[in-house]
Amino acid sequence: MTASWKDLTAPHGGELKELLADDERAQALREEAAGLPSWDLTDRQVCDIELLLNGGFSPLDGFLREADYERVCRDMRLADGTLWPIPINLDVSEAFAGELGSGDRIALRHPEGMVLAVMTVTDCYRPDLRQQAEQVYGAADEAHPEVFRLLHQTHPVFLGGPLEGVEAPPHHTFKQLRHSPRELRDWFAKMGWTNVVAFQTRNPMHRAHVELAKRASQKGEANLLIHPVVGMTKPGDVNYFVRVRCYQEVIKYFPAQTTQLSLLPLAMRMGGPREAVWHAIIRKNHGCSRFIVGRDHAGPGKNSQGEEFYDPYAAQELVESFQEELGITMQPFEEMVYVEDKAQYMPRSEVPDDARVLTMSGTELRRRLREGLDVPDWFSYPEVIARLRQAYPPKKQQGFTVFFTGLSGSGKSTVANVLVAKLMEHGTRPVTLLDGDLVRKHLSSELGFSKEHREINIRRIGFVASEITKNGGVAICAPIAPYRATRREVREMVTQGGGFIEVYVATPLSVCEQRDRKGLYAKARAGQITQFTGIDDPYEEPENAEVVVDTSRYSADELAQQVILHLEKQGYIDLE
Repeated sequence: MTASWKDLTAPHGGELKELLADDERAQALREEAAGLPSWDLTDRQVCDIELLLNGGFSPLDGFLREADYERVCRDMRLADGTLWPIPINLDVSEAFAGELGSGDRIALRHPEGMVLAVMTVTDCYRPDLRQQAEQVYGAADEAHPEVFRLLHQTHPVFLGGPLEGVEAPPHHTFKQLRHSPRELRDWFAKMGWTNVVAFQTRNPMHRAHVELAKRASQKGEANLLIHPVVGMTKPGDVNYFVRVRCYQEVIKYFPAQTTQLSLLPLAMRMGGPREAVWHAIIRKNHGCSRFIVGRDHAGPGKNSQGEEFYDPYAAQELVESFQEELGITMQPFEEMVYVEDKAQYMPRSEVPDDARVLTMSGTELRRRLREGLDVPDWFSYPEVIARLRQAYPPKKQQGFTVFFTGLSGSGKSTVANVLVAKLMEHGTRPVTLLDGDLVRKHLSSELGFSKEHREINIRRIGFVASEITKNGGVAICAPIAPYRATRREVREMVTQGGGFIEVYVATPLSVCEQRDRKGLYAKARAGQITQFTGIDDPYEEPENAEVVVDTSRYSADELAQQVILHLEKQGYIDLE
């Protein structure tokens, strides 16, 4: 890692570690890649490799080696002492790693098939992911979205080593708003912008954000870069297509000659203070001299005890402690609130004691959007709300998934079939039944019943349900789905496009065994079948299911009606 990266070559940051080869070398790499082991990158890995290749992650020259990884987790530094707070890793399967030795080269491919880079594997190691969660994110608490991903969606082996870039990942949307660090630096130089403050966001911008960004620009006597993340953010966030359209509306409220909008293809980790330091490094690499750090920067929300993961101003404190070493000036800002008496936004600490303050949470905004209620002018702009209403139609116009889960023989399929009939009778949306046995027959016939294969089967059901929901239909799913983590993955997939209602069919095991027409429980008790849910493999009961039913106490008609009433109460259907 080059030490010169630490030294500012003002006005546009330090040395960029750009890894893309020239055209001649890139062609040679493509030819070499045809004979190399090939790894298909995940969406997250594509985000990481783009910023590695274009210099956004300078001074990194590839995915972290083991020594770098361990010190980053422990001390926020690379092995040579350079400040770097977030691990950047290439996680792969045991099977793929087992074919490799030190010094081997591999081709890294985009999901569309093209080779993005060739990597020389110098390190192959098996990390302690729980320890990483504790060191980097403060706790191995699965309420943290990145901790959940680490523990349940990360491959067990990390590969480290330098990259030679073949081509940047392709982008088919908003091309005019995408700029590499080099392109932004050159544009700043062309415009004579020697002092640039960056504003980070993963949410739509409303009036408070605009006021905050304008004040930061004025206070620092700097030009303004609106630099929203459009890679991967927190599950449940507004999708980036809608957000970018909102940014395009909001940018009209800034001075055209002093403000620029550019999209950042970053996969966020929601890492609070550490992430704020990381964001500062990334913005320095993009040519910025200042960086806004606001309240609860990159905060993931509440932990399992209902408390915030990080102190709301801990990010500002950590960035400030490294400010000289970072080579970028932090501009701290506190929460902006609307003061009705003065008809303007102010920092909360400057509000007079007797003033009336108006605020609106993101949850309240989404409720108003879903229910078609007014959003006050003081909160946002009409153009932004119009864009958001497209993403949040009233619930009775949204698609949704009803996801039944329970033991074999609990009555899931029976209730699900009755529910399908009732919804078809209602007739407002197309309804699709994704029963466990039907999916096994048509989508997952090659799978067995190991834990890995059962999880794959549930993810397939979730993907199909998410596509149905996204397009305004109704998906009724009725698998066993014994594992909480997999059900959470399905919920996150589906809620990107509509509603998700989990129905726990809590019929007792003893009743399920009595109903066992196939004799599976008896075979499991006799040891003739292994890894059978409820006998020698656990069923993890839902902790927060929207509806809980028991077919040993009520008929399928009665329980389907209970689900119908819940859907009506939540606004998904109107029985009038």
